[in-house]
Amino acid sequence: MGFPSPAADYVASRLTVDVLVNFDANCRLAETADGYAVIRVSRRPVQGDDVLIEFCGKIEFARLMGTALITQDGEAIEGEALNDVNVHGVVTHWINRASDEPEIV
Repeated sequence: MGFPSPAADYVASRLTVDVLVNFDANCRLAETADGYAVIRVSRRPVQGDDVLIEFCGKIEFARLMGTALITQDGEAIEGEALNDVNVHGVVTHWINRASDEPEIV
């Protein structure tokens, strides 16, 4: 029935959050006080990465600095205490809320 339209080469694909943050089967979404964090479970952390950790029964975010993990409270987890830490993944993106629930006027 004819040839394909050359205009089809210039059609833009739909832009979604999945495409923007490269969300796939190796990612998880964690809700935070300010929005969401995209966690990649298959990536090994490198210096300066934010990670989602489980420590002393709490799940929290920390940053890898040297041989220590620095929590959001400023607490350093290092040495033998690192044996009790379970790293769930590396934060690849922070998605912040634009506003709270809209008001109905």
